[in-house]
Amino acid sequence: MAHVSHAKSAMKRVELSARYQQQNRMFRSVMKTAIKKYEAALEAGSADAEALLKEAVSIVDKAAAKGVIHKNAADHKKAQLARMSARA
Repeated sequence: MAHVSHAKSAMKRVELSARYQQQNRMFRSVMKTAIKKYEAALEAGSADAEALLKEAVSIVDKAAAKGVIHKNAADHKKAQLARMSARA
């Protein structure tokens, strides 16, 4: 078991980092869900795939802006989505 500080500021940092970690996990989940919805629409040949692509790209950009994922990772993910769109 790791040593846990009793300093008030340290305990606050632990609480805050746990809260941020939970928010990041939630946002990453939303991002993955949007991407999966787009992939499913693309597989089904759905007409709303283009709208889902736009939504997924927007969510990926927001994740990068919030620091949930790295900017280069966001660019890589958007390029993957664009390639999927081009193949379909």
